[in-house]
Amino acid sequence: MTPSPASATPYEVLGVPAGVSDDELRRAYRRLARETHPDLGGSAAAFRSLQLAWEQVGTPEARAAYDRRRGPATSGSRAPGPGTAGGAPFSWAPPARDAPRTGSQPRARVHGHPGGANRERYLDLMREWVGRGVPLDDPYDEQLVRTAPPEIRHVLADALAEEATVAVVTGLGIGYTIWSDVDAGDEGKLDHVVLGPSGLFAVQSSDWGSELVVSRGELVGSGVPEHEQPVRDLTRQARAVRRSTRVSFTHQLIVVPDDDFPPALEQVGRGRRGSTWVLRRSLLAHVLTYGPELGDRTSISDVFEVRERLQQAIRFV
Repeated sequence: MTPSPASATPYEVLGVPAGVSDDELRRAYRRLARETHPDLGGSAAAFRSLQLAWEQVGTPEARAAYDRRRGPATSGSRAPGPGTAGGAPFSWAPPARDAPRTGSQPRARVHGHPGGANRERYLDLMREWVGRGVPLDDPYDEQLVRTAPPEIRHVLADALAEEATVAVVTGLGIGYTIWSDVDAGDEGKLDHVVLGPSGLFAVQSSDWGSELVVSRGELVGSGVPEHEQPVRDLTRQARAVRRSTRVSFTHQLIVVPDDDFPPALEQVGRGRRGSTWVLRRSLLAHVLTYGPELGDRTSISDVFEVRERLQQAIRFV
């Protein structure tokens, strides 16, 4: 899988600056190993993250190789090594909008610019962080991205997550329509509105780069900032869009990377206007086709009428 820009660097996991000495790095690892070990009351997820971080920087040779890969980046150059995922090249740059289609099967209707608002925000934040007057030849260079603050990397990761959701919906066929970056008024934007025979879905696509759990009706994790409330935010955004379009949602979905959500699919709230679910991205096509609940018989009898109403009412950010 393509690495997430939101995932913590080994130094962030170890809680030390990149320039720390090898001895200090080793002491930080030993302290965290005791704190996170499951047999000593720690978290299995945190312990796994610590071991993965230590594999990357735990020896002078591994650390030197990692530091060479991570930067500093100049003139958009890419160091060898990290720019591959499973042996295949990857890029965080936006996909070409005029890329040739593959296959002849009709695709879902796509409206709006998925990931566009977050990409613009990412570029603004990156230019501000790099500094005025400093050349920014390739804002998506992995070396540069990995050295940026976590909040900037998170914005890029969300843009990629939104694009991945649209790719899934597109493959479901002509019976589906997706609107992305939908204006939710004072609540900001709703990532996606997805319409299909099984219902109308309000969808949030996010990537916090950490394992997630549901606690007291909210989605939490080490990568989720304290000021973010994903479930409540989605509910408010969906409510704002419902008021402006006069169309109710069947369900609300928060879609996250597969590796970040061990339950795979979990309900986090139920209201009179539909329920809210957190799910792995690999389950999205199934949920949009059959609904999130076993035996879910929800359907929209006149998709064409609802689509026309939404097409007239939806506005984009």
